[in-house]
Amino acid sequence: MKSAQATRRVIETLSEQHPNADTELHYRNAFELLAATILSAQSTDVRVNMVTPALFRKYPDATALARATPADLEAQIVSTGFFRQKARALIGMAQILVADHGGSVPADMEKLTALPGVGRKTANVVLGHALGVPGLPVDRHVLRVSNRIGIAEGDDPEVVEEQLCSRLPPEMWTLASDVQILHGRRICRPKPLCHECSVRESCDYYRNVVARERTTKGTKTVSATKATKNTKAPVRPVGPRSGPTPRRARR
Repeated sequence: MKSAQATRRVIETLSEQHPNADTELHYRNAFELLAATILSAQSTDVRVNMVTPALFRKYPDATALARATPADLEAQIVSTGFFRQKARALIGMAQILVADHGGSVPADMEKLTALPGVGRKTANVVLGHALGVPGLPVDRHVLRVSNRIGIAEGDDPEVVEEQLCSRLPPEMWTLASDVQILHGRRICRPKPLCHECSVRESCDYYRNVVARERTTKGTKTVSATKATKNTKAPVRPVGPRSGPTPRRARR
């Protein structure tokens, strides 16, 4: 893995390529971001953003959402997928917020992850974006980008989170997640657009896979060209002249 200095340089460079990187979920407060992030599981931010305006008009806070019936809530969120499980999680989350936290979202990892539907990634999203507490959410994009570049190793989100946090100052944790998520969506896709990547010269994947493949292809092309030049065209044997056999002159 890269050093702390190299890791920080990578994140700074990515932040220049993706200026003003932030979560793409729309929200006005911590409650809305928490609910939107729960809805985003197995869905897209675009789809969630289509649902939440009407949802938050009907349920503007934890108190209102805690009183929702599953049937009514399911109808509001059906297009996000897994709507029954999400409805149960949202109502349960709101009820605990009202009963244990005065209706507010706690700025604490353990208290957040004790809520229904809230894992470490969701908690970090809310902490880092809405509550001012450093957090580094690790999703599939962060896993892919960090492993390819070489600033983390492994497919366990908590392990990768720990590796990145240990190499970056807390004030860069949320930024590190945001720029890698956007980079994974726009550039470093499963089939990456390496020619558009601002950190390709520092990227292990580019150096060890992409550049090597290009070098190999170039070598094969040169070898094939030389072989073509060195191959002489076959000489066609000259046979007897075709046509009728000339007659002997009579004496």
